Amino acid sequence: MTTRETAMAWVSAANDGLSRDCATLFDYAEPAWREYRSAAWYVDRLRAEGFTVEEGSGGMPTAFCAEWLNGPGPVVGMYAEYDAVPGNCQAASVEQGPRAGMSQFAAGHTDPHSALGISGLGGLLATKAAMERHGIKGGLRFTGEPAEKVRGSKPIHAAKGYYDGLAGMLSFHPFYMLPLCNTVRWDTHCGAAYSMIYRFICDDPHLFGAQDGAPIPQSHSDIRAPGANDALVMMYTQGRMLRDTMAPHTGGWSISEAIISAGQATADNLPAALAELQYMMRVPTVELAERITARLDGLAETIAQQTGCRVDRHWVCKSRPGVPNHVMANLVWEQIQNVGAPVWDDAAKDIMRQIQANCGATPDDDPILPACEALISPQEAEAILRRDLPPSQLNSTSDDYTDMTWHAPTARFYMARPALKGGPYPAWAMNALGGIPATIDPMVQAASKVLAASALRLLEDADARQTAWDEFERRKDDAPIPPLCDYDPAVHFAWPEYIEAPRGRTWHIPT
Repeated sequence: MTTRETAMAWVSAANDGLSRDCATLFDYAEPAWREYRSAAWYVDRLRAEGFTVEEGSGGMPTAFCAEWLNGPGPVVGMYAEYDAVPGNCQAASVEQGPRAGMSQFAAGHTDPHSALGISGLGGLLATKAAMERHGIKGGLRFTGEPAEKVRGSKPIHAAKGYYDGLAGMLSFHPFYMLPLCNTVRWDTHCGAAYSMIYRFICDDPHLFGAQDGAPIPQSHSDIRAPGANDALVMMYTQGRMLRDTMAPHTGGWSISEAIISAGQATADNLPAALAELQYMMRVPTVELAERITARLDGLAETIAQQTGCRVDRHWVCKSRPGVPNHVMANLVWEQIQNVGAPVWDDAAKDIMRQIQANCGATPDDDPILPACEALISPQEAEAILRRDLPPSQLNSTSDDYTDMTWHAPTARFYMARPALKGGPYPAWAMNALGGIPATIDPMVQAASKVLAASALRLLEDADARQTAWDEFERRKDDAPIPPLCDYDPAVHFAWPEYIEAPRGRTWHIPT
């Protein structure tokens, strides 16, 4: 058997185990910075497979870095993501409903990162098996990347050197829409992303409106500071009102916000002492991110003065736009063509038809979105992607894999996750398809095989490694951007999470 055949056979034989692993991570469904069980599961598994694992890498409690060496030689990188999204709790079922014992407001996998991570693990272990059997020298590095939904870990890992020294990085993500389905990114990689939390603190409410040295107000009718909740509401609403003035109306940028904490849990005649609002911006360039940040900073300071508060800004992420590498893209595209698109059997498509019916749609004889079963070349995907972008715009939307591209030659590729023809469908349908083994396992199989075949090609082909490295050095030197991470991991905020209570393990918003 060739090295590639060994790896492909390993992935096929491991299908049942990978399926169980994927279901386990889907059920854990832990949100950003709180992926305790998920991270521990990977650490235990990787150590059992012979990897040396650093827990808490980069100062992030739910991150890790695992490495395995088979003698001196090139090292290839892969990774897992495993955070879920609050408000998306869905069982792996053809009917709408949360996982057993959970609130619908609990976290659930949407992309799904459960399958992304297990695809990475499958590709990693298949590569290791082929390296051992065929005596391939070199190594594998596998990082655990928490809090992807807030772009948390990769800028920190990048700044602290966890991607340095790699011959190549393989970045995979599930997707389902044209043009980025069963293909590799070519020139237009994702852009920059900034995320921050504005923390409003009302720690001197007695000074607001104080006259003649009056004592601390006690009466319900006395003047009092508006407080942190009022500051949060003003920031939330005024930020949305002024959004059109923050940047030019080009470039496909976006800003999203989320309330992390809001003052007191009960009503009383006291100003709320603390409230926190998170922003996430997705922009083509670092310069645009800095411009929007300055606008938000100014707004926050003005509101703090009006409400008797002070305000602190805490970074969650600052990530750079991506750097393309055509050598890596072509290398991975070759493997995608060899492996082919995921294949869903009749049983999987019957499940999809049941979901269509339960969404009020007419079941389709062939219910899967056609793009999921087809390949599209990187160049064709690029041409479609560029149709809606101005020629001067080099990057579009955001994903923090981009920080990897500044430290190693990187390929960003997508394999199809199952999606239904027709619609529109409610979010639960897509989330369920990402957790039902019959519908998500075909993607895990295909992605694992592409990862393993690509890694082996890099390990065995010195010319490909050198050519990819030469392109990497040339591109990053054309317009260098050093790591932007100058902050500690934002792990200490009141991020949504599961809790242990006398009623059992539950979400912070109970069922």
